[in-house]
Amino acid sequence: GYKRFLPALGFSSVDQFVGHMVEDVIPNTQMRRVLETGEPYLIDLLTNRAGTFVVSRIPLRDEADSVIGAIGMVLFDHPETTLQPLISKFARMQRDLDDARRELATQRLTQGTGKGHGARPSKYTFASFIGTSPAAVEVKRQARRAAQASSPVLLLGETGTGKELLAHAIHAASSRAAGPLVSVNIAAVPDTLLEAEFFGVAPGAYTGAERKGRDGKFKLADGGTLFLDEIGDMPLGLQAKLLRALQEGEIEPLGSNKLVPFDVRVISATSRDLAVWMREGKFREDLYYRLNVLPIRVPPLRERRTDIPALVEALGDDVALRNGSALPELTADALALLCAQNWRGNIRELRNVLEQTAMRNDTQHIDTRALEQVLHEAGMERIAPVLSVARSDDDPAPLPAGKLLRPLSVQLAEVEQQAIAAALRATDGNKFAAARLLEISRATLYERLKINV
Repeated sequence: GYKRFLPALGFSSVDQFVGHMVEDVIPNTQMRRVLETGEPYLIDLLTNRAGTFVVSRIPLRDEADSVIGAIGMVLFDHPETTLQPLISKFARMQRDLDDARRELATQRLTQGTGKGHGARPSKYTFASFIGTSPAAVEVKRQARRAAQASSPVLLLGETGTGKELLAHAIHAASSRAAGPLVSVNIAAVPDTLLEAEFFGVAPGAYTGAERKGRDGKFKLADGGTLFLDEIGDMPLGLQAKLLRALQEGEIEPLGSNKLVPFDVRVISATSRDLAVWMREGKFREDLYYRLNVLPIRVPPLRERRTDIPALVEALGDDVALRNGSALPELTADALALLCAQNWRGNIRELRNVLEQTAMRNDTQHIDTRALEQVLHEAGMERIAPVLSVARSDDDPAPLPAGKLLRPLSVQLAEVEQQAIAAALRATDGNKFAAARLLEISRATLYERLKINV
């Protein structure tokens, strides 16, 4: 029952929280909202230290129809496993809806005010960040909270983890969603052009400059969000000018002596260790504190291996849509091999491997041998073996020779039980992924689990 969650919430007995304010027990509860509005709050995801839950909250009324209280019910206490097929289906539907919204927003942007140059609507939402692992749930929780604020956000993480995707999602869920989202990859712009790229150029500022001048990224992002990717690669000289612009809320275009005000929210991202760079004098300490108000660490793929089956499905669909080459069906062993890799390039590297797999193979199924060849040719220096699964104390012991002379149905049932236990351990209890490894349906897995209880 519910008592198994008490230690995670910081309690050892019911007496420690009965009679207390509900916010003291569950800080992010919505029960107060139900009491104040009298409206039910149904089928909601609640994440706290005890895990992620699907909950509903319903007001209680007296005979005069006055609200006298509220009741909360937990419908699923492990939605990341029990609802995985539904979550995957919803994520696909949400991506289709996002595509339609982006297309509509693009049309409005180009047909409306004519301010579409250099600005674009958000490409992604939180539904685009695939994953139900604890690490994925936590980073989405932090990002959603950041979307409700207006302070600068600093996304920290290795390359290919989805930092740009989260920046788009934060913008799309923020109060600035109707404004532009302007991105600049600092590492991709030559140092000599960065100042003009950021602050713009006044008309006739220098020989060869555009006669009408050119707006910089700050001006293009006015009223919206400016995403500074690879902020750690910014030259020191420009860091001082960026700091002043953020402090004063105004910029001075090249060749101009006029200050131009702007209104943007800044989201930065880096794969560098900025603390080390500050100690080495490569990054200004004052700029770091200006940008690092809401830091969010985006976990590498090796810390969320249980998300790989869902990522393979989503990325495979996208590869097929873009290239016209459907991804062959991966065998259970091949999928387990993908889950075992360290993925230095994270999701970007995984996508590259899936794309090469789709382009190089004409067969309908890909086994581990074919996949290992793709991994080698894709440049993976060391291919990790499939994660070995140690036997736990709860597993049935291997059958001695004397027990082999028994009804075959009994022996098969025992082997099946061992296989299911091993698959669940290999997937950290993710029943959807375990069913994929065993090449059985989720319904069949649940049926077998009930029989073996």
